[in-house]
Amino acid sequence: MEVVKVDKKGRLLIPKKIREKVGIKEGSLAKVELKEEGIVIKPMKPVAHKYFGAFKMKRWPEDLDEFTARAMKDWWSKKTT
Repeated sequence: MEVVKVDKKGRLLIPKKIREKVGIKEGSLAKVELKEEGIVIKPMKPVAHKYFGAFKMKRWPEDLDEFTARAMKDWWSKKTT
């Protein structure tokens, strides 16, 4: 267990050893749930983990989540114009 301080904007710093253990890196997404006993923070796995090997590609994007989000925005903007 670690004790951390919440700043005036409501942010708290997750200690490095905990972030490394659960795989949270800069830019990672996490679910934050309110439970009766407190707040639970769960790291989210990248979309790439779910679809790894499902498609044949010459070169995978470095960040598949960012690539997918950009592709969806491009597709949606073409669909709505």
